[in-house]
Amino acid sequence: MIATMLTVMIVLLVLGFPMMIPMTAASIVVVLFFMPNVNPMFLIQQMMEGISSYVLLAVPLFIFAADIMSTGKTSQRLLDFVGAFVGHLRGGYAITTAAACTLFGSISGSTQATVVAIGKPMRKRLLSVGYKDSSAIALIINASDIALLIPPSIGMIIYALAAPRVSVGDLFIAGIGPGLLIFGMFAIYSYIHARIYNIPKASKQSWKERYKVTVKALFPLGFPAIIVGGIYFGIFSPTEAAAISVLYALILELLIFRTIKLPDVPKIALSTGLVTSAVFILVAAGQAFSWLISRARIPQMFSEAVLGADPTALQVLIIVAIFFFIGCMFVDPIVVILILTPIFYPVAMQAGVDPIHLGVVIVFQAALGSATPPFGVDIFTASAVFNKSYLDVIRGTPPYIIMLLVASVLIILFEEISLFLL
Repeated sequence: MIATMLTVMIVLLVLGFPMMIPMTAASIVVVLFFMPNVNPMFLIQQMMEGISSYVLLAVPLFIFAADIMSTGKTSQRLLDFVGAFVGHLRGGYAITTAAACTLFGSISGSTQATVVAIGKPMRKRLLSVGYKDSSAIALIINASDIALLIPPSIGMIIYALAAPRVSVGDLFIAGIGPGLLIFGMFAIYSYIHARIYNIPKASKQSWKERYKVTVKALFPLGFPAIIVGGIYFGIFSPTEAAAISVLYALILELLIFRTIKLPDVPKIALSTGLVTSAVFILVAAGQAFSWLISRARIPQMFSEAVLGADPTALQVLIIVAIFFFIGCMFVDPIVVILILTPIFYPVAMQAGVDPIHLGVVIVFQAALGSATPPFGVDIFTASAVFNKSYLDVIRGTPPYIIMLLVASVLIILFEEISLFLL
């Protein structure tokens, strides 16, 4: 049965079908030929159940808010704000890029949106002060990983959907520590890299200029404050936070900054709808697939084969990290989270792993894999956005991948990095 399932998926993927087709087709084939007592219509019921979660409402709302602010001038205001305070330091523009990706990640929750919004303006600035194009693109791709950890993380929401009884709010808060850890590592590396290659510093701005850009950035900076603060202090749920974020984005861009007009909103909503539909179809197919592998006892068989009878928490986390990292090097992170989480989650709970810490490890590996060759999705996003070849995009990535692997080890070994705010 497992061989048939994998064969169907691999053949359809090789033929170029989008991932939701192989998952659905494999589920149907297994039910028809190996589970004669199961009505195939039950798969449709599982699909509908997969997209009926209240938590899932947050996904289109956060995407809509990010699209509104990406269309406006929010990313530019954040770049100007960070650059005014750190741009004059050695490696200041690179540090600005990492910091801006962190801040914009707290708005978009998406690595690919961050590559587009921050990557375009910052690549020009980095090249203007002497960075190689490969170094600039590598920094942008890997700094965008922070967006998948900093709330509101779409990856965290998908994990909460696949893992039972896990709080999205707690996951959001738990992602802050690892996100700041990565930013700190990238900032230190950027400083050392700039000293070694003698990258010139930008001119230092006066406090009057800093005051001006701070005033302009106050409203965009209010976005993460509202989201994180509201959830942390229990004022509203993550889904309510998503709805408030849309209202806040519309007020900023329509009424205060006036960077978009009312007729633009339906166009932005259409773009959001297209992205959301793809996500929801994946979630529906993933729910049916997850139910199938659970019914077939694949998690139990996998645990016994790979981890033995009584694995420790550390052994489970290491195996989880390896499988999710490799999986996201080839497949979209949402798909990997939906497929592998139901397999590893029961095993991790039996081994005593904290479910929130497990979620952070999983989403971190998803972010790392999405920026790692050969097929990380962020690589192809950057290739399209910057009009560069695949080899040009990945040439400068090894130092950042090494740093992210080090961060991964630290997060696995020290769960306090994730849980200290909870």
